[in-house]
Amino acid sequence: MKYQKIIYWIATGLFSIWMLTNAFAYLTSEEAKRICMHFGFPDYFRIELAIAKISGTTILLLPMIKGRLKEWAYAGFVITVISGFIAHLSSSNSLLSSSSAIIALAILLTSYLLITI
Repeated sequence: MKYQKIIYWIATGLFSIWMLTNAFAYLTSEEAKRICMHFGFPDYFRIELAIAKISGTTILLLPMIKGRLKEWAYAGFVITVISGFIAHLSSSNSLLSSSSAIIALAILLTSYLLITI
């Protein structure tokens, strides 16, 4: 049981750092702005996505939040990661450059499966 909890917090921590880093980049980086434009997204979408990632990460990291709200955060991240994978592939990016989304999804699913056991 303790082993599962440690793995859960490692997976949740890694995923959260990843999402918060992305959110910060969406808010501050010209490169992130350029990439969003390359995907064909309007400029305000990267701001919305950053806010959603910060909110979702907060929900995942707070242990007192349980139940449906946490499940919705996981669901939102699954949709976000899969959509990011599709966006990369649709904009002629290579499968290798799109693979980070699959890694993020694997880490997220590890976190989710360990919290539901």
